[in-house]
Amino acid sequence: MDYEKITLDNGVKLITCHMPHTRSVSVLFFVTAGSCYESDDIAGISHFIEHMCFKGTKNRSSSRDISEAIEGVGGIMNGGTDRELTSYWCKLASQHFELAVDVIVDLLRNPLFRAEDIDKERQVIIEEINMSLDSPQQRVGMLFDELMWPGSPMGRDVAGTKESVTAIGLPQMLKYLNSYYTPENILVSIAGEVEDERAVSVVTRYTESWQRGEKPGYISSKTNQQQARVRLEYRDTEQVNLLLGIEGPSVFHPDRFAVDLLSMIMGEGMSSRLFTEIREKLGLTYDIHSYVEHFRESGTFVIQAGIEPSQTGKAVRAVLDQLALIRDGISESELNKAKEMAKGRLLLSMENSRNVAGWYGAQEILTGKIMTVDDVTQTIEKLTLDDIKRVAQDLFVTNKLNLAAVGPIKEQDITAGSLQI
Repeated sequence: MDYEKITLDNGVKLITCHMPHTRSVSVLFFVTAGSCYESDDIAGISHFIEHMCFKGTKNRSSSRDISEAIEGVGGIMNGGTDRELTSYWCKLASQHFELAVDVIVDLLRNPLFRAEDIDKERQVIIEEINMSLDSPQQRVGMLFDELMWPGSPMGRDVAGTKESVTAIGLPQMLKYLNSYYTPENILVSIAGEVEDERAVSVVTRYTESWQRGEKPGYISSKTNQQQARVRLEYRDTEQVNLLLGIEGPSVFHPDRFAVDLLSMIMGEGMSSRLFTEIREKLGLTYDIHSYVEHFRESGTFVIQAGIEPSQTGKAVRAVLDQLALIRDGISESELNKAKEMAKGRLLLSMENSRNVAGWYGAQEILTGKIMTVDDVTQTIEKLTLDDIKRVAQDLFVTNKLNLAAVGPIKEQDITAGSLQI
């Protein structure tokens, strides 16, 4: 799938991908803002600002006016904040393409930030944090991140803490907005039924008066883990929710595709090793799966499960045994299945214009380089049994393990010393 990439005169990067077989267009604005750009005292400000941009602008004075502009033509829009990026997106019928650009630029350049809206949204975000704290599945994720990246932005909840959100006010928001929401920190990715020339013309017209700023500073979260770590939180629940994970390769690392295949073999799908062994053979869980994340400096390989409390130790041991077993190598059939799964998922996702815009845009703003679907499939095809075995042996080592659990579990039930691969 072909794409065009240019940088406008003011520094805004623009990627376009013409998809003539669709009748829609997706417009994504990426901002290099997120928790990895926040000091502890303003933790959660990227997420707070993303919320506030939808509360009203100079041209659309209320959240309803913003919503109706897009929903009134059958479109959908939203925003999201992560550790390394904030995004604002809209998908709608292609004849309304210019409206999408107009609305999103209005959100980013003209938010009102009224005092009464800030106070209301502050409470909304605090309730969002409370909801996460009350959910064992979400809470265990927080504990795991704290284990993986202790005392650093990667280890914090993207929403911040109730204390930091309470302390953030208008002056901090305006300073952050003016520092980060500037052309050189913005990438626009457009995919769907719109010609490249028109996309360039429209985006240029709506952003050309946007003045340059400075490139923001990324706060490093590098870790140098030397021994296995455990974090437990007692809750009177029916299950123990746990995450067992290990630091993985960054988005720049050439082994990241091999780690992706390892996850598919280990715990993605009902034919995976973990599902077959832990659920089907041993009957220790209803749901067990693995997933991989890649960031600028590092990544994670994570196994997630919900376990009957009295069976937690047995289940953890069974998972560790599977990690040890895969270091001995995999079969040719497993490798071929994982390759086809990876390629198939990617190809299916590319049928959606929003996924296409996200695929190209996120790569470019995070890495400065774009791999096409063909690039990725060719890279996957080249992976060998020896590659997978080497990566598994490098990845699955005892002193890099991290286990977080929430439920009716006590410190003596699982210790760092018991985590042995």
